[in-house]
Amino acid sequence: MVVNTWQQQQQTMGQSTFSLDTKATRNTPAYVPFSGDNNGLKVSYHNNEDVSRYHFGTRHPMKPFRLMLTDHLVLGYNLHEKMDYYKTRKATEEEILQFHSEDYIDFLQRVTPENRTEFESVWSKFNIGDDCPIFDGIYDYCSIYAGGSLDASRKLLSGQSDIAINWSGGLHHAKKFEASGFCYVNDIVLGILNLLRYHPRVLYIDIDLHHGDGVQEAFYSTDRVMTLSFHKYNGEFFPGTGNFEEIGTGLGTHHSLNVPLRDGIDDFSYIQLFQSIVEPVISTYHPTAVVLQCGADSLGCDRLGCFNLNIRAHGECVRFVKSFGLPMMVVGGGGYTPRNVSRAWAYETSVLLNVELDSQLPPQIPFLNYFGPDFSLHPNLAGKVDNRNTKKYLDNVRQRVLEQLRYLQGAPSVQMQLQPPDIEGYLEEEEERLKEEREGKNERMVRTEKEMKDRSRFGELYT
Repeated sequence: MVVNTWQQQQQTMGQSTFSLDTKATRNTPAYVPFSGDNNGLKVSYHNNEDVSRYHFGTRHPMKPFRLMLTDHLVLGYNLHEKMDYYKTRKATEEEILQFHSEDYIDFLQRVTPENRTEFESVWSKFNIGDDCPIFDGIYDYCSIYAGGSLDASRKLLSGQSDIAINWSGGLHHAKKFEASGFCYVNDIVLGILNLLRYHPRVLYIDIDLHHGDGVQEAFYSTDRVMTLSFHKYNGEFFPGTGNFEEIGTGLGTHHSLNVPLRDGIDDFSYIQLFQSIVEPVISTYHPTAVVLQCGADSLGCDRLGCFNLNIRAHGECVRFVKSFGLPMMVVGGGGYTPRNVSRAWAYETSVLLNVELDSQLPPQIPFLNYFGPDFSLHPNLAGKVDNRNTKKYLDNVRQRVLEQLRYLQGAPSVQMQLQPPDIEGYLEEEEERLKEEREGKNERMVRTEKEMKDRSRFGELYT
């Protein structure tokens, strides 16, 4: 639906009786509310503009300036007028250590591009490399985006917000002891741990292209968090986890749900599958809060992507989760074509606010030319990749995921405490098993990559 401004409609009808000055035009909201009060929901936006100023490296696909583009669109559409807008502080060391290990955080605090060689002996221990490089201000960057998610969770706990948004968060691959997949500090885990101080059960939903392995691993042995991840999976695609068999352990058995998808899934198939799984999960588990990770690399045309989702379809998942009326923390995640990432997150902000945006981007925003040639909020991102998800395959996926719900004897009842003891850390043997499993998968991925490079070099000799 294209929403025209009042002036455009009047001019089209030939009934314009006066014109607006530049200031009035600039301050005219480019949205139309669906209902006056968003059903009474209080929405907050948690942002620290400094987070967009960090740089992973020229060739690295992670571009924090996508957050600056998102903020420009949110402000350009005047969405800030419809919600509480907070500038967040950095997470403290004490807050980050609620999940991460001391030696790992000490490393992040001390390492710099200038002294990086002094720490070369622990690079492999902390998984530092091409995916997770050392760059200027690495610890400050982590503490800023983690601070956003912690602030969002606090606003939910205090009742100041019903929906709290932190687009700089969502870095779901980071592990307790190491970096992974462009992620250093797992702000999602920190936010969920905070929510568990009050909420008996938290549902984590992940619509990133990649499996939410860091969050799953953190809560693998508890029934107080259920993780549900929709992602590409073929056994080799990063991070190499997220198949049906990963169901949790101990108290957490059947509380890790994975929806492995193939290349090219389209809007209709994704939305239908998403709704048919999320609804029974919520009605069975009865979460008292939801954390939704909205990684935008699941959009079509993403630099690292392989799905065919348009922005409206991605946003429809957000709308559906919102419809259950649960306290909701919404975070970002992956997404490596910045202009589309910012479009998606601005649109999903409007979904959470229950307003319809003009499909043409606000003309006054900085970097408007970056969104050319169409300057639209909803470019066509579909049809670039063949859809390998047959109806039969998706029906089987749905059936296998929902089978796990049959093992749940209703929502777990819990004795309230500051932090569930089973989340403080895995049993030593369980943690050792997971470590060995990860190392085995890493070795297989390295071997596969080496074999591919060898075949490529062999081919070059004869061309």
